[in-house]
Parts: sequence; structure tokens; C-alpha cells
Amino acid sequence: MKIALQFAMPSELHALPGARELAPLETVSGVPIFEIAPDILACAGGVSKVNAAMAAELLCLRYGVDLILNAGVAGCFTDLPTGTLVVASEFVQHDVDTTAVGDPIGLVSTVNQVAFPTWQPERCAELLASLGYPAVTGRVSTGDWFAVKGQRAEWIRGTFSPLLTEMEGGAIAQVCLRNGVRFVSVKSVSDHLFSDSQAEEYFDFGQALEALGRAVLPLAKALQKAGR
Repeated sequence: MKIALQFAMPSELHALPGARELAPLETVSGVPIFEIAPDILACAGGVSKVNAAMAAELLCLRYGVDLILNAGVAGCFTDLPTGTLVVASEFVQHDVDTTAVGDPIGLVSTVNQVAFPTWQPERCAELLASLGYPAVTGRVSTGDWFAVKGQRAEWIRGTFSPLLTEMEGGAIAQVCLRNGVRFVSVKSVSDHLFSDSQAEEYFDFGQALEALGRAVLPLAKALQKAGR
């Protein structure tokens, strides 16, 4: 099984042990592609949905991956401790709105669905736990907006009931769906949207990166082994 680890930011990719010292196999459309382990590729595709979708399509079509494991830090709508690992059960895109033509909020046209399930999230959470990295599962919202406390965050929470929010996973899920590629996502809580210290939390998310870096490659190897 060929797996790709897709991050948004280089700091997330560099949280993997030894990743900072690796030279890319190649750079395509501005995206450096690394081989982290045999048949395990990795990239930091960039922040936001367009960058994420472009990198995911590259991994699907140019490299023929069987599974994309999206990993990164995310803001939390609840009080989960910083560094908590969350296996996304499904994604919604909170900034898609064609309700003016009668569609439900969040409906993504062409594929005509609101929620984008991930591949066997409970099994992935169990695999993480068996490796010594306990995780919870939950819905994650995606949108081209760095989420902060306020009316918009309250609207997203009330409308979609997500556990976390970030800027890439929903786009990757959509690309994987259309390419018939399995999609798994693991997020590490970096900040809390309704905390008065959210900004300080986000700009000091070393604990979240550390938790992510420890768990992602072991999970990828476990998935690879299980898929053989």
C-alpha cells in the first residue's frame, strides 16, 4: 500500500522524526515531495483549500497513492486539552453556501453532499491507541478562514456541530472521494476558539506538533501493514 502524509505547513511536516534533514524526491507545482519511509510519501501542500486540493490531486494522479493521511494542528470548539489527537470521522466545509438557490448549507456541488466521511475512523483511533497514542473521533469543519472567537465561530458551532476547525481537510476529502482514494485525517488540538488566550495558544503550539509528530508515522506504518 502506498500512503501519502499530507500536511499544510512545513512545521507540521518537520515534526516527523528526521523529516527536516530529508531532500525532496522532486518539487512539482511548488510542492516538494519527500519519501519518509518505503512507500510512504509526505508533503506540506500549503494552507487553505485550493493549496490542499492541488497537492492531494498531485498525490493521487502523479504518485498513485492508495491512501492519503492528512495531519495537522486544528482549533477546538470544546475544552479538549492541547495536544489531544482527534481522528476525523467526517468533514464539512463551513464556507460553502448556495442556500440562495435552495441548497442546504454546506452542500458541495458536483458531488452533491455536505458531509465527507473518512475511511474507518474508529479503526484508526484503535490503531493509534494500540500504538500508545490515545485519540478521540469527531467531525471537523474546514474553511478558508482562520477561526477566532466571535459570531462566525458561534455560527459554525451551532450549524455544523464540529469538534475542530481547520483549513484543508475538507478539500482533501473531496479530492480523495472523486479519485477513489482512501482518506484518513488526524488532527492535534493547538488552540481553543472560545478561550481568551487563543492567540497565545496558537503561536505556541509546540505541544500540539510534538503529539502529532510522534503518532503520524507509526499510524501510517500500521495502516500500511494492515493493508498488505
